[in-house]
Amino acid sequence: MRAFAWGAFVLGALYFVLPLWGMTEFSLSMRRGEYSFDAYRSVLAMPDFQATFAFSAFMALVTIVVGVLIVVPTAFWVRLKVPELRPVIEFITLLPLVIPAIVIVFGYIRLYNTGSWLPLTGTAMGTNLLLAMGYTVLALPYMYRAVDTGLRTIDVGTLTEAAQSLGAGWATILGRVILPNVLSAVLSGAFLTFAIVIGEFTMAALLDRPAFGPFMQRLGQDRAYEPSALAVIAFAITWGCMGLIGLVSRTQKHTRAAR
Repeated sequence: MRAFAWGAFVLGALYFVLPLWGMTEFSLSMRRGEYSFDAYRSVLAMPDFQATFAFSAFMALVTIVVGVLIVVPTAFWVRLKVPELRPVIEFITLLPLVIPAIVIVFGYIRLYNTGSWLPLTGTAMGTNLLLAMGYTVLALPYMYRAVDTGLRTIDVGTLTEAAQSLGAGWATILGRVILPNVLSAVLSGAFLTFAIVIGEFTMAALLDRPAFGPFMQRLGQDRAYEPSALAVIAFAITWGCMGLIGLVSRTQKHTRAAR
């Protein structure tokens, strides 16, 4: 049984590692007859790469802030006051995993086009706001579950009662009592959100925004080696976010143990 488990693990690892290795090797083969980082230098020097990555990174930060402002108070209130509504909230937060992004963005365009009651798509700022709303919805399942898991590890009721006995209001309780205790969970959700926004294509393309995902698609239409290099860079960014999640979690555990 143990040998079977190890065999399944090795096969699964090869299934993921071999394509990644092939893509990485191809991205290094731009110079004939030898390996080089020419494709990476070419990609990093592109003005569109810098502009689209900066745009997506900014949108990711906006999405994280909006997501935290929505999810942390909601998850806290549900756990403290209305735990019977928790299955309903969980179902709602799972909907973005069931409803395709293309359906969501077409609904946004239909509801907020220039002929509607709130014409957000009429200006660049309005469209950016609409895109941030869409990204917040896409990241909602991951952010909510990360925060909800963090709240499970603390005694929300006792902490709230102790803070209220000292005269703290709800804003103080959330900002200075609850949030520091679930900071590692919030950061985990934030890194997942960042990885999702950086690679998202459908919403940004249909809303015609200069994001990183559409840039990756356009680059693959007329280049050979640069798209592979860009895919490796995107993969490294994603795994960097995963590594930061693990680092934050371990740091939080060590901090709690030291206390």
